[in-house]
Amino acid sequence: MPFRPSTVRLTLAPLAVAAALALSLPGAAVAACPDDATVAAFAKAYLAKQPVEAFGTGLDAADAACARNKLVADLEKTLGPIVGYKAGLTNKAVQERFGATAPVLGVLLQDMILGAGAQISPNFGIKPVYEADMVLVVADEGINAAGTPEEAIQHIAGVQPFIELADLMLADPKQITASVLAASNVGARLGVLGEIAPIDTSPAGVAALANAEVVLTDGDGNVLSQSPGSAVLGNPLNAVIWVAQELAAEGKALKAGDLVSVGSFSPLTPPKPGQIITVTYKGLQGEPSASVEFNLD
Repeated sequence: MPFRPSTVRLTLAPLAVAAALALSLPGAAVAACPDDATVAAFAKAYLAKQPVEAFGTGLDAADAACARNKLVADLEKTLGPIVGYKAGLTNKAVQERFGATAPVLGVLLQDMILGAGAQISPNFGIKPVYEADMVLVVADEGINAAGTPEEAIQHIAGVQPFIELADLMLADPKQITASVLAASNVGARLGVLGEIAPIDTSPAGVAALANAEVVLTDGDGNVLSQSPGSAVLGNPLNAVIWVAQELAAEGKALKAGDLVSVGSFSPLTPPKPGQIITVTYKGLQGEPSASVEFNLD
């Protein structure tokens, strides 16, 4: 079924509001957009890979976005400019893990992105986890007006294999909620990005993205997880539409060359020393893949 703009507004947006309201009910912690000093301390701890305290478990959607924007502005000074965005909690299983009913928006910075075949310490973050993901690359600003996968794919330059190396960075894991994740930039830490692969912009290409099998394997070829492209909002293109609409609500827009991480196709898993992890998109042209090796101190 086409993912039309009205569908987003009538399902995802109200659900996000409902989640925010639930967090503001009696008994929930009271919170607001944190001040600059609080955000600066959070950013300093994040960069030093020291456990951080949540900005507040009762943040509403607007305050969570405010916290994220302040945090990203601080991190840009060290990690470079914005190169894209991530749609978090787009997979139903991951939503259930964090008690969410709608996606959350994060930002990707230049130095977060590693090339395919990267070798990295398994201790890359405070509480590191890896997940199978996918990046769709924006071709032009027409993506911001797209309301269906068929429209969106006309503005996508290609697909890139992506293994997100996220960070559940909080000192107290019990504090992790959808609003806390949103405020802390959805746990963005690093990601391994493969080479861009062409994408079929016809209706068959739209179907191929939904039907592709996202397969995560270890160094011995054992399958660790396998999910269809439809596990993310019915089609990875819907995640791009959602990101564009969330940015529009903040007065921003996607632009040519932006990377959009569409969300998780696998459980969030702590890495082990010596592991080699590979993501492969079976059913897409050339079966694009990318790997990461957790073997450095």
